[in-house]
Amino acid sequence: MSNFFIDPNIARAKTIDTSFYLDPACLEKAKEQIFAPSWQYIGHTGMVPNVGDAHPFRLLENYIDEPLVITKDADGGVHCLSNVCTHRGNLMVYEPCTGLKHLRCKYHGRAFHLDGKFISMPEFKEVENFIPENNHLHDLPLYQWGPLLFTQIKKGLGPELFFKEMEARIGFLPIDKLVYDPSRTSDYYIKANWALYCENYLEGFHIPFVHPGLNAFLDFKDYTTDIFKYSNLQIGASKSSEHCFDLPVGHVDAGKNIAAYYFWVFPNMMFNFYPWGLSLNIVTPIDAGNTKVTFLSFVYDASKLDTGAGVGLESVEQEDEEVVEHVQQGIRSRFYHHGRYATKREQGTHHFHSLLAEFMNQSALI
Repeated sequence: MSNFFIDPNIARAKTIDTSFYLDPACLEKAKEQIFAPSWQYIGHTGMVPNVGDAHPFRLLENYIDEPLVITKDADGGVHCLSNVCTHRGNLMVYEPCTGLKHLRCKYHGRAFHLDGKFISMPEFKEVENFIPENNHLHDLPLYQWGPLLFTQIKKGLGPELFFKEMEARIGFLPIDKLVYDPSRTSDYYIKANWALYCENYLEGFHIPFVHPGLNAFLDFKDYTTDIFKYSNLQIGASKSSEHCFDLPVGHVDAGKNIAAYYFWVFPNMMFNFYPWGLSLNIVTPIDAGNTKVTFLSFVYDASKLDTGAGVGLESVEQEDEEVVEHVQQGIRSRFYHHGRYATKREQGTHHFHSLLAEFMNQSALI
């Protein structure tokens, strides 16, 4: 496994070497180099609506698979804690709970406050050099945007570097009013590497060829991509003003027919904003050739559901899956190692590959 290089000049650059997708060692290395120091979606405030609630989960299940728990303490504070007892490693919370005064391990009774601070431990009075302050549950950094919650399991860059451009661009939307809709949430299992799925998302170049329904609605000639440091934005302009955002005066896009804002946040989150709300897509690696993609729907205006660019998301997903799975087969060829970029249409994919190379080579790590 060698270092990866992406020329910063897209007109000269070649795509990332196919070993990134095919070598299991690359996927293993990406756990610590890419995913652990990045910000990951962990849930929403509706999972712990009341004081004393606790909701266990595994971060990027079957890949990083870190046991964590979201809690709400007596002051209404929300926490993301390690769900592993500091005594013998038992899981603290087995299933969602409510009405808790504290967390107590079911193995030997070690107790913690809902903010993770150590309370007590039976039969430990005679233990020498036991320091309670060293036995708190690990309290992870928590970033909240509206009802959405994110954490970082390894110290890295601050959340503002990943989210600020998105928050500024769609700040006119009532993010605090987003409500999770489980009926519109689905998991998709794709026979392709996680990065292939992401890079397909990151360019609108394929829309006229792969998505006839979406192409009939969007104005491809006005489809643009804005690049930021750790995120980028594709703007879905509509052929008409119907089913578009009501943009406020002074907004950078005022006067345009914008049907969708497609934000991608490194490395694996896609925030698709429509006039009805948000379709949040989380890409989770399974192994070098398999990926799970979770579609989570958050609604603030149900009257606009099933209209505009947000219609038929499952059909669009199936069209993407078919292409990406065939690419996974193709990159195994002995005759293919790199491609080139369409300079006006694949800036997002070039940006993604550049970040993969930086993080895998450690140059972007603190």
